[in-house]
Amino acid sequence: MAGETAELTAEARAWLAEDPDPETREELRALLEAGDTDAIADRFSGMLQFGTAGLRGELGAGPARMNRAVVIRAAAGLAAHLRKQGATGGPSAPGTVVIGYDARYRSADFARDTAAVMTGAGLRAVLLPRPLPTPVLAFAIRQLGAVAGVTVTASHNPPRDNGYKVYLGGGSQIVPPADAAIAAEIAAVRSLADVPLAESGWETLGEEIVEAYLARTDAVLTPGKPRDVRTVYTPLHGVGRDTLLAAFDRAGFPAPVVVAEQGEPDPAFPTVAFPNPEEPGAMDLAFATARAADPAPDLVIANDPDADRCAVAVPAPGTPAGWRMLRGDEVGALLATHLVHKRVGGTFATTIVSSSLLGRIAAAAGLPYEETLTGFKWLARTDGLSYAYEEALGYCVDPGGVRDKDGITAALLVAELAAELAATGRSLAELLDDIAVEYGLHATDQLSVRVEDLTVISDAMKRLRGEPPAELAGLAVTGAEDLALGSDRLPPTDGLRYTLAGGTAGPGTAGGRVESARVVVRPSGTEPKLKCYLEVVAPVPSAAALADARATAEATLAALKTDLSAAAGI
Repeated sequence: MAGETAELTAEARAWLAEDPDPETREELRALLEAGDTDAIADRFSGMLQFGTAGLRGELGAGPARMNRAVVIRAAAGLAAHLRKQGATGGPSAPGTVVIGYDARYRSADFARDTAAVMTGAGLRAVLLPRPLPTPVLAFAIRQLGAVAGVTVTASHNPPRDNGYKVYLGGGSQIVPPADAAIAAEIAAVRSLADVPLAESGWETLGEEIVEAYLARTDAVLTPGKPRDVRTVYTPLHGVGRDTLLAAFDRAGFPAPVVVAEQGEPDPAFPTVAFPNPEEPGAMDLAFATARAADPAPDLVIANDPDADRCAVAVPAPGTPAGWRMLRGDEVGALLATHLVHKRVGGTFATTIVSSSLLGRIAAAAGLPYEETLTGFKWLARTDGLSYAYEEALGYCVDPGGVRDKDGITAALLVAELAAELAATGRSLAELLDDIAVEYGLHATDQLSVRVEDLTVISDAMKRLRGEPPAELAGLAVTGAEDLALGSDRLPPTDGLRYTLAGGTAGPGTAGGRVESARVVVRPSGTEPKLKCYLEVVAPVPSAAALADARATAEATLAALKTDLSAAAGI
């Protein structure tokens, strides 16, 4: 035990000796002086792993935290990978790496360190002018013909987290095998003294890159269409406000009413437990602002802190909040229907955990349709892509401009659809009813379990693999697919997919008829969560039958949650 402690202390002192950040040096020095071996061991439990989400973790000292030493190593690994891929054409034509960042703690520092590493490696580093939405970074990569891009953000994670997301040329996030190749280069960095750091020489773009992004947003809208829609908007203390307001103004929409308490960027996220529109309570202030607004708004729109996701809520008279958050699958279907109406061609795509409704909409319109693994790193690579969405509030409505999810252009398109409907006396909720009658009711929900101990997740996956359920919610499981094995259409991923037969749902489910159901179980790639994605499809023979279909679907979803929890032991 004494030997292990001595080894840990030696490792911590070696890290301390080369840590470039006074703040984390002081943190680690204090732990060493206090002899807090548990806290030190936690920070030195291994290097923060680089994967297809890049890096993401809690801020702090040591290799298992997000800090300048870890970021410099990550940037050096990326630079080495780019050089091996021929991204430098010599001093006269070095490859361009665009670097963006949000307003979280240390984001600007990590962005500057990345610029210093890229410049020191002989690449052309270009910083965005200020904290900006992630979609602006993804746009800038394509606009500037960059070989890669980095955005420093932890998206909707808790305040003490930060992250490091990598894009390659074309503006799409990295996927295997690039992630493993970059990770190997990071692991090869033995000492920060081996990393050349430029003291200057990188560029900082002006506001023209933001103007170019805003000009591109014109591509998602139809000129001459109605623009009369009243909106309440919250950026959830993130960086979306100024860009979204400018986009709405440019398009001719009335200025949204901004939730005052959440309008300014604030890395502490003081009004929310988690800065994610999907989390309970996150939209409470937005709904309160909407209730107090006069005239009453038609929509509530929210971005997550880096503004690549878009949440939408509609009036719901008689409910406690007076508003109802639409699920990502509902917004995905609304936007798809709108794009079909606009006669957009090309491929529609979504992920295996999102609703199957998009496939029916695409088929009815005679459009190609694809399903990918979870995440826009996969969706963005769809051939001939014209529209993609994932249930976690991510929408790509202009892949020619932003090959990633974009909460700004999605908000514009939602506002255009709402204004067009309002001009004919209709609403988004009524259009959702029409979609259900036409294609069947596709009801979705999620069972999400946040854990402190990651073994809870691995044990649940092991249990489900070893003893897959034969029945859920009274419906027979007709297919149990282990996604870790991969297929001719999907790369391997840690997940399980269950297909359920149609029929009459079991006890407690209103006894209505279900056409089919589906369950996908997977560990989150960015948070300590086990996520279970549920879908129930119920037939809707007429508008009059919609209420009964909804009751059946909601009860069946609840029963699926109960039975799945029992099967997984969570």
